[in-house]
Amino acid sequence: MLRAQGKVAAGAVSPLLYFQRHQIMTSEMLPAFIESSNVERKQSLNEDQEKSQKPRLCERFEPISKRQMKKLIKQKQWEEQRELRKQKRKEKRKRKQLERQCQLESNSDGNDRKRIRRDVVHSTLRLIIDCSFDSLMILKDIKKLHKQIQRCYAENRRALHPVQFYLTSHGGQLKKNMDENDKGWVNWKDIHIKPEHYSEFIKKEDLIYLTSDSPNVLKELDESKAYVIGGLVDHNHHKGLTYKQASNHGIDHAQLPLGNFVKMNSRKVLAINHVFEIILEYLETRDWQEAFFTILPQRKGAIPTDKACEGSSHDKKSARIEDGLDSDSSEEENSKNELESPHEEEKQDKENSNESTVNSVLH
Repeated sequence: MLRAQGKVAAGAVSPLLYFQRHQIMTSEMLPAFIESSNVERKQSLNEDQEKSQKPRLCERFEPISKRQMKKLIKQKQWEEQRELRKQKRKEKRKRKQLERQCQLESNSDGNDRKRIRRDVVHSTLRLIIDCSFDSLMILKDIKKLHKQIQRCYAENRRALHPVQFYLTSHGGQLKKNMDENDKGWVNWKDIHIKPEHYSEFIKKEDLIYLTSDSPNVLKELDESKAYVIGGLVDHNHHKGLTYKQASNHGIDHAQLPLGNFVKMNSRKVLAINHVFEIILEYLETRDWQEAFFTILPQRKGAIPTDKACEGSSHDKKSARIEDGLDSDSSEEENSKNELESPHEEEKQDKENSNESTVNSVLH
């Protein structure tokens, strides 16, 4: 038994020697093991990256709509033309500088604007835009009204005989739209913007409401009066409203003498800025016809009444000539019928006689 144990003990490796050998092997194999683990980690990381990139690639190649394609093309064109736009802006600046230099050289005063403003003679005529119809308009029409008021303001500032411009009953949707889209209106000059109704600060006997439904026609403008234009953009939904309002308030009313000088294809209702500009033009020229044809847009198809009368007389003459030709042709047809009728009668007599002979022969 002891011998067997001695043999086993002799053949077995001592724990210390085993640990030393194992330590030597692990120290030799450690770098290779670290390298293999690093390689495995890199491979796993690459696989994860590929997996994460695959859906991105798929997302990139999603189908693009026509609208998106157009936007991309426009953006590309915009970026490509950036340099061209810069060059155009530079050229524009140079051109303006040259124009200013030429104006300074040509004007002895040294400033053209000052020279023009000296010729301005302010009119005592008061022109009011009544904005009390705010609740009757949708936002789209309110925006149109705002643009027309802007045009009136600009034209009055440029006019040689600017009027005393009033904007009354200012509030509601119009004021809100002006605050949002035109914050500079608070700095407007030569204009009286009031939240009150015009009847609160202007005498009734001084007021004349301009409306196309009025039976009264203006001949001249009285510069001591205050003329009211209805600030209503309604596309003819509220017919005769301004006329009724003027009548109810006991205010004098009238219409511009449009029918006396102009014949139009469309209705006589004009935009607010057109009425405003016609009055400014009349104050400068004192000629209604010239004022109308200077301001009215071509789409209205405006023709002077003289030419319209000539055209109507010409049409009447041509109609008479046509009637004469028609009567002559009818007379010729009647004469032909008269000539043909005796021949037809003779033919009928012969036919009747032949029939009677045939009948007698049969009987």
